[in-house]
Amino acid sequence: MDTTQHLVHGAGLGLRRPFLSQLVETPPKEVGFYEVAPENWITIGGKFGKQFRAMTERFDFVCHGLSLSIGSTDPLDEKFVLDVKQFMAEHQMKLYSEHLSYCSKEGHLYDLMPIPFTSEAVAHAAARIRRVQDILEQKIAIENVSYYAAPGQEMAEIEFFNAVIEEADCDVLIDINNIYVNSVNHGYDAEAFLKAVPAQRIAYAHIAGHYQEDEDFLVDTHGAAIIDPVWKLLGKAYEIYGVFPTLLERDFNIPAIPELIKEVNIISSMQNSWGTQYEKQYA
Repeated sequence: MDTTQHLVHGAGLGLRRPFLSQLVETPPKEVGFYEVAPENWITIGGKFGKQFRAMTERFDFVCHGLSLSIGSTDPLDEKFVLDVKQFMAEHQMKLYSEHLSYCSKEGHLYDLMPIPFTSEAVAHAAARIRRVQDILEQKIAIENVSYYAAPGQEMAEIEFFNAVIEEADCDVLIDINNIYVNSVNHGYDAEAFLKAVPAQRIAYAHIAGHYQEDEDFLVDTHGAAIIDPVWKLLGKAYEIYGVFPTLLERDFNIPAIPELIKEVNIISSMQNSWGTQYEKQYA
């Protein structure tokens, strides 16, 4: 994979308000880029607004949406998309990504729900993604999501995901933990899923921790340390495709910054190791 195609580089960290002040005062050199949910920052002002501006003026940022509801039958919230466009311009955001899911049905559901894996849903979701891209005047990246039920399933998850990406002509935000969680919960081969992702479209990746409810049931919480099988799956992705930007997500049970940076450093060390091996292999 040609890393020059990427708009951000290295190991990233999801920016959360509880540690914003600390990052402004002593930004860790290990973090190559940051990610924010625009819904949480568009209207922010006062002290936090100034601190946020201080960060976006110094570092690369991407947006990761929570409420666009790509798969919903509700009308697309084009006003929100325009707000995101303005927000990205104000802070020189490199990219906007969203989930291949929906979170509204005649009002917000406050959760990310799975889109039925059907040909009708492919056409519907792809059309909405294309409309968002038209408004933003740039491609967006769509994330593979964790899900716990697949009502009305006509095709496999990876077939559905790839069909939407192809028809929408958008980029991919590959979530390594979601692949692992779904592989355990739904009994499929995580590596096979990984190999089927359109590599040339990968904009960046997420990696996170999860909660083990049972031996064969995992819950995607972003509230724990990343476990070894997920790290290994990231390594396999680098082995197959070469290195791409990868961001640590942590939304709950957020530890002190040094603990977060330990995981950021694991990403960096893996990128350095696999990047060197990939270059030797294809030199």
